[in-house]
This record gives sequence, C-alpha cells and structure tokens, in this order.
Amino acid sequence: MSKIEAFLSAKEEQEIIKAIRTSEQNTSGEIRVHIEKSSNMDASERAMEVFHYLKMDNTKQQNGVLIYVAVEDKTFVIYGDKGINNVVPKGFWDSTKDVMQSHFKDGNFKQGLIDGVLKAGQQLEAHFPWIHGNQNELPDDISKG
Repeated sequence: MSKIEAFLSAKEEQEIIKAIRTSEQNTSGEIRVHIEKSSNMDASERAMEVFHYLKMDNTKQQNGVLIYVAVEDKTFVIYGDKGINNVVPKGFWDSTKDVMQSHFKDGNFKQGLIDGVLKAGQQLEAHFPWIHGNQNELPDDISKG
C-alpha cells in the first residue's frame, strides 16, 4: 500500500467530501483537496500548479481554495485565488494552517482536513454567499497525483 493510499481511508475521504459539500452549500466558492505522494518542487509552487491544473482559476468570482498535501514531504499548503485572498482577514490562512497542523501532528489527518475545509467555507460563505442560480463549478472529490 502506498503512502497516499494509507494517508486516508475510503471512509475518511467520504467524510472530507461531505465537509466540502457542507461548506459549499452556502457559498459560490469552491474548495478542493489534492493529495500526492511528494512534490519535486517548492510546495507553494506545486500548489499553484495543481490549482491551475484543476482549473480552479476558472471560477467566476476567483473564489477557489485548494488544500494541497504532499504526504511523504509532510507538508501542505492552503492556496486561495485572488477573490478570496483579497477579502479574508489578515492572518486567516495562517490561523487555518495552524488548526490543521495541530491535528496533523497527532496523526489525525482527516480531522485536520475537515477543519481546514470548514474554516475556508465559513469565510467563503461570509464573502461569497450562495445566491439563486449559483452552480457548483468544480467537482467535490479529492484529487490525487
């Protein structure tokens, strides 16, 4: 079993997807989680690359949020598009990362990801509330590389 397969069980993945759907039901924003074995570059640069590869930069309001995890590197990045980055409070992404990291240090990756998704969802809902006619622009599944 690879490190990616061992990182989350199928049940845990479904719980994270449920958190994504819950977070997105009240916002036009989009949240994705991407997990891969390792990155051959700086994690922030790789997160930006994955963000574009997943077409997260195509949302109408530039309000996509990617949580990128490189399992073997033991690193993760929260990458928000311009629209959301321009409106979240200063230090928001760092405080979100801290919450996630505290769970990750205890080996509770599922809860760390769920808490990160829900915190991002709260900000998306506050700044990009769902209005009639909004559509889910991106899949809610966990992508893997």
